[in-house]
Amino acid sequence: MDLQINNIGDYRHLLDAILAELERDRAVDRIWSGDYTVWGSEPAEISNRLGWLNSPQEMSSRIDGLRQLAFDLHKENYTHALLLGMGGSSLAPEVLRKTFGSRDGYLDLAVLDSTDPGAVLYHADRLDPAKTLFIVATKSGTTTETISFLKYFYNWISDRLPAEVAGDHFIAITDPGSSLAELADQYSFRASYLNDPDIGGRYSALSYFGLLPAVLMGVDVKSLLNHSFDMIKSCRKTSLSVEDGNPGVILGAVMGTLAEAGRDKLTIIASPRIASFGNWVEQLIAESTGKRGKGILPVVEDLPGGPSVYGDDRAFVYLKMMEDNSRDNAVDALENAGHPVIRLYIDGLNDIGGQFFLWEMATVVACRLLKVNPFDQPDVEASKILTGKMLGDYAKDGVLSHEVPVLTSGEIAVYGDVKADNPEEALAEFLSQAGPGDYVAIQAYLQPTDEADRALGELKTRIRDRYGRATTVGYGPRYLHSTGQLHKGDAGRGLFVQLTAEDARDAPIPDEIGSGDSSVTFSVLKRAQAMGDRKALLNAGRQAIRFHLGRDTTGGLRFLMKALQPSDRQ
Repeated sequence: MDLQINNIGDYRHLLDAILAELERDRAVDRIWSGDYTVWGSEPAEISNRLGWLNSPQEMSSRIDGLRQLAFDLHKENYTHALLLGMGGSSLAPEVLRKTFGSRDGYLDLAVLDSTDPGAVLYHADRLDPAKTLFIVATKSGTTTETISFLKYFYNWISDRLPAEVAGDHFIAITDPGSSLAELADQYSFRASYLNDPDIGGRYSALSYFGLLPAVLMGVDVKSLLNHSFDMIKSCRKTSLSVEDGNPGVILGAVMGTLAEAGRDKLTIIASPRIASFGNWVEQLIAESTGKRGKGILPVVEDLPGGPSVYGDDRAFVYLKMMEDNSRDNAVDALENAGHPVIRLYIDGLNDIGGQFFLWEMATVVACRLLKVNPFDQPDVEASKILTGKMLGDYAKDGVLSHEVPVLTSGEIAVYGDVKADNPEEALAEFLSQAGPGDYVAIQAYLQPTDEADRALGELKTRIRDRYGRATTVGYGPRYLHSTGQLHKGDAGRGLFVQLTAEDARDAPIPDEIGSGDSSVTFSVLKRAQAMGDRKALLNAGRQAIRFHLGRDTTGGLRFLMKALQPSDRQ
């Protein structure tokens, strides 16, 4: 892996001063010794969150045991695995699945991290219960979405196979002593893998949470770890020379320096083969930095635009596979236009193991410069509390809180503080508020499908190109466990476009494992999460609008795009 930093020009003297300060403060030695004062005056949620520094070495001795599990499952004719998780528990496995695929003779793994009932039922419809393993992954053991998935699929298995073998189809990845660990014992799961409790979810890629699913897919995990060891060695360097010093500290210092200077929209462009890595980086940076009125907004840019659609709040990272030149011209144009560009040259796919560690180190260094704790998430609870209240009201009254739209047109209803005659005009009016340094976040409480991905990608690109503002897309409730912290904890420069729709089907969430009773469905849970987060955003002083698209999600998105004709900036 080679790190190059180009076009930082006027920011170079700031970077040099910060690197000199980090050297004087012995930041590298202090990080590796677990000194919590690198980030704060109190050890809470710091001293007990540094296990990621040593996790790769500790995991290397456990790989043979995980391979034995993969061998046993193959011998028992298992063919598929479904990982039930959210955020840090699901993003690294998803990156590895999209990057490497599943090898013949190993499990074809998919990830469920959406409470959309269509997403849940899609997997229920396609999987063979006799040949499927469910990986239940949650650090706390209490994540609402994950435990809801567990309840549903444990009952799904029990309805189709003898009750005494149901537990054989489940394994748990969690912290010691969690409620999930207790459930795994109670319901005779095949196995429980207890992770180091000193590793936070978003820093858990090189622990059981990332590596166990990788082994079951047939990924060469020992090679991944070897690349992480090489990166760890480099990230122990005390030299902070930009040319050949500690890459993690230098990358983090560049991120923090540029963010403090106003270039706080870190835009990630990657070679297509490793494009999914950006989604993992997005969560890591957003949830770590976005608090106390600070934050670095990661923007995953699948289709780079021309230089004219990007403002002076941007910094770019180019994750380039050495043999892939498909993004070179676009990045060269950005560099030639004067934008700061960080280039990371990646030798092969297994270097992803090193990239996981590099970005973890860079993020905690950037957080030091921003003077925030990289390991807490104080604003995440706001949405959870409001969602819980709505579900409590639903349990009593049988209905969710009622919202009145400001306008309707056909099946599309608009909710928010906006004056317009139709939905597309409402969107244009809302987005016209975005000024220099602002960003737009599309929050899609829709079923994740290839068709939805394409439509949302086009919507994102049109907003970026029309208004010249950084624009992100996140599926709900998944984004609540990634960018949701930054949305409510940063400087308040976001405009939030929430998208909901009618669910064609629904599925009950059992009140308990094995129970036939259900007081809430996945559709109700998803709607409560959308309404709860929008209220949390409004309570935090953010601008938020909701478009309910009715039954034709793609048609509704295309209708809204009428408001987004190209501008003369392109």
